[in-house]
Order: sequence, then C-alpha cells, then structure tokens
Amino acid sequence: MEKAEPEAPHVLILPIPAQGHLKSMLKLAKLLSYASFQITFLNTEYFHHTFLSSIDIRAFSRRFPKFQFVTIPDGIPPDSPRSGKSIAHYLISLTDAAKPAVVEVLVSLRSKSGRPPTCIIADGIIVCCCCCCACCTWTYFHLSNLIGGEVPLPDKDMDKLVTCIPGLESLRKPTIICSTTSSSPKLRPCDEHLLSSSTRSNNLKHPLYLSASIFSKIRTIVPLHCLSNVDDPTALASTKSIFWQEEKGCLTWLDSHPSKSVVFVSFGSVVTFTLDQMLEFWHGLVNSGKPFLWVIRSNAIIGEDDPRKILEDLKDNTKGKRSIVSWAPQEEVLANPAVGAFLTHIGWNSTLESIYAGVPMICWPLFVDQYVNSRCVSHVWRVGFDMKDSCHRSIVEKMVRDVIEMKNEEIMKSMEEISKQAQESVKESGPSYCNLDKMIQDIMSVNLENINRRD
Repeated sequence: MEKAEPEAPHVLILPIPAQGHLKSMLKLAKLLSYASFQITFLNTEYFHHTFLSSIDIRAFSRRFPKFQFVTIPDGIPPDSPRSGKSIAHYLISLTDAAKPAVVEVLVSLRSKSGRPPTCIIADGIIVCCCCCCACCTWTYFHLSNLIGGEVPLPDKDMDKLVTCIPGLESLRKPTIICSTTSSSPKLRPCDEHLLSSSTRSNNLKHPLYLSASIFSKIRTIVPLHCLSNVDDPTALASTKSIFWQEEKGCLTWLDSHPSKSVVFVSFGSVVTFTLDQMLEFWHGLVNSGKPFLWVIRSNAIIGEDDPRKILEDLKDNTKGKRSIVSWAPQEEVLANPAVGAFLTHIGWNSTLESIYAGVPMICWPLFVDQYVNSRCVSHVWRVGFDMKDSCHRSIVEKMVRDVIEMKNEEIMKSMEEISKQAQESVKESGPSYCNLDKMIQDIMSVNLENINRRD
C-alpha cells in the first residue's frame, strides 16, 4: 500500500498593518501558495476592508484555493487616523488589541484543522520577514549602544556620524533616535521587540552586516516584488495598489517623452506634508525645467481646510509637460524608459523597486528606516542623493538637474552595477531565487518534523 502524501505546510502570515508591509507580505504569501502551501493571511479589520475593495476576491480564491484571509481588531474606531501624528497612539492600541486576538486565531486554526500552523511568518516574530533594509535592522540592534552614548544629541547636529555600529560608520544619526531620550516609551518597545526576535530563525531582504551570531539562519529573498514576477509573468501588469485607485493614464503620458527625461515623484502611502513644503517641491521641480509625474494623495496635504481644492488648482497648472495623479502603478512607472529620476520618501519597497529598474533616487526621508535607507543610497551604495532634512526649492532644482542631466557619473555607474545584481538575483539560478527555494524547503522540513512528532 502506497504511503499517503504528508499534509501541506500551513503558514500563518502576520504583517504590520501598513501598505508597504502588507504589499511585501502578500507577495511572499503568493510565492508560498505557488508551492502548494496552505496560507492564512492575518490582517486588521480596517485594512482588510480596504484591501477587499481593490481585488476580485472570487478570482483570487480560484487562483489560490488554499489561501484564506482572517481578520482581527486594531482597537480604534474605523474613522480614526492611523498615520501621521496619530501613529504612536495607533500602534499602542493595535498592540493591546492584537495580542489576545492573535491567540484566539491560533486556537481557532488548531481546533479546525487538528494541528497548529507549521510556522508564523511575521514582521519580527518567529520566522521573520523583515520588510525594511537589513542595514536598518542592523542599526536597530545597536540601539542599546546608541542610547546613553551617542544619543540623544544636545545640539541636534544631524550631520554627526555614528561610530558604534560596525560596518555603518558613514551613517548620520537617524532623526528618530536623535529626538528620543532613553526613557521614551516610543523607543523601548522597538528595542525590546527587535532583541526578542534576534534569537529566532529569520528571512531577511538583504544580508548586509547581519551575522550568524545574531541570526541563526538567513535567507535573502530580495527584491521580493520581482521574485513574484518570475513565478507569475503577468504579475507586474496585474499588480494593483492595496489602498489607492491607480491612474493608468500616466503610463501613456510617459510614453510620449524621451528616454530618461522624466522625474517621477512619489512619497508613498503614509507621508504627509504642509502646503509650504509641497510648494517648495513644486517650485523646485518647475524651475528645473524637467517634465515630472507627481503622485499626490488626496490626504497628503495637512493643515489646510480644503486640500482637494488645492490639488485641483495645482493640476490645472500641470498640463502638458507635467502631470499630477492621486496614485500610480509604481513598478510599471519605474520600468518605463522615460523615467530618469525618482524623488522619493525612500521607503524600502520604493528603494528596491527603483534599484531593480535602475532609476537613481533623490531621497527625502521623514521617519523610521527612511533615514538609514537614504544615507545608504547616497553614501554607501552611491545610487542617489540625500536631501537630508530640507526640501528647499533650490536643492530640489539642483538635484533634479544633476540626475536627469547625468552630471554625476559615479551615481550612474553604481546604479547600473547594483541594478544588474538585483536583476540577476531573481533569475532561476540567482541567489534570491535559490534562497526562496531553500526557505520553502526549511518550512517543509519543519512540517515533516511536526507530523512525525504527532505520529
């Protein structure tokens, strides 16, 4: 009698509820689905409701029959803000509400299937898929060295260099650290969370500076968005924003421009700015004389009574050589030959997508990992410019001209080299492709061990 096939691994995916994290974790979940894994994707009720409006759930279920979505509360009303100045309150509420809810989900999954999930893949828990740069993760692991030593800075000199992080001595002190005292409740949970995850096996998006003394197992699977495109050739064309309606007409607009002539401007799904900051960018872009495609969300401008009216007035002045949209298919935009520069908040997804497409970056970091990413782009990898803490129109104009007119040969050469490495990594024989396969085998081995232990 032939031995029955073992049960497929069951993976619980637990992302941080923010578009950048959800996007990365959903793509990883799809990749594991292609390996015939059973997937449970845990999301908050608020973001799941928004997510459902962006996809055909029936078509998704037909394509991924072993994929299920499960939701938990985040502890605040649906109409409450979950970004900007409210982020700290949101994260505290989320933590309080999520802990018991996740336990309930685990109990429920076990009672339904008779076994617990094979593993949990989460942002920093158990099997960790870090949705930020490995350099940033390495920085966080040295918070205890920074606190009481190099930070806080009495003079707030943001150009002072870090000296206590091996391999990253060219970094400026991240603003999130410089403005936080060692007794701050905002810093302690971050420090404790990262230190607690350091003892577990991890899957990271880049191995730089991360040693086996901290992580027992590292699988580099970067750039993740292109690994999903390798297994699904139609993925790029079918990819949709999780929260925002994309204006695909901008792709036709790009097609009418010469190669590497357009500046693509997007500050992601969370960043907000004042009217004064927006106008500084506007004047800098206009004064550069270069065509630009600018993504400005309807909720991006703060401190104004009628931001929609401001956007409409701005759009009226951007016809022809300039274009403003509420959201764009970013991967497709960056892949368009017309795009020659990317003015960005330098979130990690945007950084990876820009590197893969070979588009130099102009970085305007605002919080968390963005400061580390920006410094790495400008001073470690040398594939773009760091605006630091300023958005003055003269700086915007100069940096745009320098990139579009290719005045910095080092940046162009470095970007060509690192982009080639990224593209090679996701090919069938490339390191990221092979590491994804190893990660799948790791999970299958754990699953088999669990089955043998039960039997």
